[in-house]
Amino acid sequence: MKTRFILNPVSGRNVRRPWLARHVRDFIATRGLTADLVLTECPGHATRLAQAALAAGCDRVIAIGGDGTMNETAQALLHSPAALGLVPCGSGNGLALHLGIPTRLPEALALAADPAARVAAIDTGTANGRPFFNAMGFGFDAEVSRRFNLLTRRGLAAYARTGFAAFHARESEWTVIHGGGRTEALSTFLVAIANSDQYGNGALIAPGARVDDGELDLVAVRPVGYAAAVPLIARLFLGRLGASPRVVRLRGAHFLIERARPGLIHTDGETHAAAATVEVRAQPRSLRLLVPVHARVTPADDARAPAGFAFSPP
Repeated sequence: MKTRFILNPVSGRNVRRPWLARHVRDFIATRGLTADLVLTECPGHATRLAQAALAAGCDRVIAIGGDGTMNETAQALLHSPAALGLVPCGSGNGLALHLGIPTRLPEALALAADPAARVAAIDTGTANGRPFFNAMGFGFDAEVSRRFNLLTRRGLAAYARTGFAAFHARESEWTVIHGGGRTEALSTFLVAIANSDQYGNGALIAPGARVDDGELDLVAVRPVGYAAAVPLIARLFLGRLGASPRVVRLRGAHFLIERARPGLIHTDGETHAAAATVEVRAQPRSLRLLVPVHARVTPADDARAPAGFAFSPP
C-alpha cells in the first residue's frame, strides 16, 4: 500500500510543532511504510501534491493540517480510487469530529497507517463549482473566516475574539433560497450549507446531518441582536439550533441562492469572492475517506476501483 503524507507546516497547531515533519518521517520509518512525506509551500500546493500522489499510484493520501489543507488535498481525490486520510491539526476539524477521527496525533497517524482501516464513501458538495467537504456559507461565518485567516496566532480563543468583533460589525442581507422543495425569502444573518453536523469544536450547525445521505443541510439564521445571540449560541452547542424560530432549515441535493449583490462565501473556512447567485450541489459518495470502525457512515467497496471511478448514490 503506497501512501503519501502531505503536511502543511503553517496550519493551526502545526506552527507550534516544528518537530512534526521529523516525527512523521520517523513514524514512516518505524512502521516500515511504503510512504513519503511532502510539505506544502503556498496556497493550492496541497492539491498539486495530491495530484502528483495519484499519478505516482498512491493508494492513500494523508492530509496533516486544518480544514483548508483537508479541502485542498481532497479536491484532487474526488472520484478517484485513492482514499483520503485526515490528521486534523486545525482550529475547527469539523469533518474529523463528525466522523470520530482522532484529533490526537498518535491515534490519527495510527489510523492513517492501518492497512485494515475502514474506508467510507462520503458525499461532498460544490458551491459555484468550488468543492467543499464539511461546510460552506456566507454572511457572518464567511466574515469570521475572512478575519480569522488574517491572524498569525489561532486557536479557539482567537476564534471567539474574531467572532465577537465580526458580530459587532454584522450586516444582514436579503436572500431568496430555492431548494429542499421550498422557496424561502428572508433577511439573513448567515446562511450555512453543511455536509457534516458541525463547524468544529462541538458547534453543531446542522444536528442530525449525515455525510452519506446524498443531501446537504442548509441553515439560514435571521438577523439577531446581542440579547438573542446568547441563547442562539447555547442552542448551537446543545444541538438544538433548528428549534429556534430565528432559524430556517432545509435539506436537499441542490440549492439556488439569490443575494442582493456579489459577496464573500467560504468553503471549509477559506473565503472567495462570489457572484450574487450561489448554486450549491451535493456530489453523492464522491470521496473515499479513512474512518474509525465505529464511524456512522456507509462503507465503500473494498475493491480497488479503476482510474476515473465515480461512486454512485447508494
